[in-house]
Amino acid sequence: MYERDTIAAIATPLGEGAVAVIRMSGVDAEKIARAIFLRKGKTVDRLTSHRLYHGAIHDPRTERMVDEVLLTIMRAPHSYTGEDVVEVQCHGGAFLTRQLLGLILAQGARQAEAGEFTKRAFLNGKLDLAQAEAVLDLIRARTAKGAEIALSQARGSLSNYVDALRQELLDIMVQVEAAIDFPDEDIELLQKPKLIDKIRFLADKLSAIAETYNWGRLFREGARVCICGRPNVGKSSLLNALLGENRVIVTPVPGTTRDVIEESVNLDGLPLVLWDTAGIREASDEVEKLGVELSRQHLEKADAAMLVVDGSVHASEEDKGLLGGLVEKRKIIVINKSDLPRVLSLDEFGKSAESFNCVAVSAKTGTGIEQLKNRLRELLLEYQTESNVVVSNVRHHSSLVRSAAGLRSAADTLALGLAPELAAVNLHEARDGLEEIIGLVDNDTILERIFSEFCIGK
Repeated sequence: MYERDTIAAIATPLGEGAVAVIRMSGVDAEKIARAIFLRKGKTVDRLTSHRLYHGAIHDPRTERMVDEVLLTIMRAPHSYTGEDVVEVQCHGGAFLTRQLLGLILAQGARQAEAGEFTKRAFLNGKLDLAQAEAVLDLIRARTAKGAEIALSQARGSLSNYVDALRQELLDIMVQVEAAIDFPDEDIELLQKPKLIDKIRFLADKLSAIAETYNWGRLFREGARVCICGRPNVGKSSLLNALLGENRVIVTPVPGTTRDVIEESVNLDGLPLVLWDTAGIREASDEVEKLGVELSRQHLEKADAAMLVVDGSVHASEEDKGLLGGLVEKRKIIVINKSDLPRVLSLDEFGKSAESFNCVAVSAKTGTGIEQLKNRLRELLLEYQTESNVVVSNVRHHSSLVRSAAGLRSAADTLALGLAPELAAVNLHEARDGLEEIIGLVDNDTILERIFSEFCIGK
């Protein structure tokens, strides 16, 4: 349990702006507010909850006015943290907000740690752990779709579904525990075949929701796509065309790109990280060798690859070698320079090219770029239909996979006629996995890691 003191932090980014927000939470939040807040030149004996007040902040030690502000108090339990919360809206400026925060800290508040407001909301039962993590995802969302998924999870879609599965598991555990408590009774009285089917069906449901992770992760973290190819096929020009602006130097000299250039683009709601890499070839120049090695490393880490080839010439051995190295990678062959007479034929790549995604484009004129974007989005999302509940967090995915494995082990144990005590161990492991998702299992290490990723003030 946490120490029930009063914390304070600046809740808006530092810098110049019209308004900044300073937030307090804890038992002394209202007391501190009354000590420094004046209305019409007078202190306030009592503030009405959830009402916005206009007044001034003054330093009680010097009686000097610091800023003209708006202030509101949200009394427990009707607040974000479940404690008394005070928010001060002041003029936005780095110096002024730090000065006001220092004044609040001088009255007895403590500087909040990263994520401590949301951590208190979790500890006070205002949010479960999955909802708290979704708050961070909502803050970090880069597209409307990513924000939509995070908001759904913050409102409890995943938590409610996981808790419903947990209730099903508890019903199963009651039956298994009955077999342990009454060993003289035949387990057939518990309808063992139906119980096994029920356990396996629940395992399948857990696996099904876990399988949405690859889809959800792309919207949460963004998809990483490597633009690769031999030198001078138009990789940097293609990146500029996808971005809609000239962000990368383009010259007719092979090997212009020596480092990996990273840019982001919104692909109809799917955040995309594009890596423009150095042309992959046998290089004699030491700097170019390093660039080629970086290209290969990023190609290995990418979720998909766009292999760019020059459609105005025949396929080179380098083109064929690169394609041969992408057998296990999701990929699109981008036939560039379609503004020139087409010479390249996919037959030159052999039978392996028959099943590939191919799009002809001109990075110079923009022809085919929209088709490429659509094809790339389809490739990354694999035509999947969106589930009502989506998993986008690796911790949740890992817990679901572990729970499903525990259930299948329990079903196998019962099917083999082994002692129900062994099945009970597997069922407890499955339950622990589900309860870790929503935070019913105490694990200080998990909590510290999760909330340390938050910004201070949230």
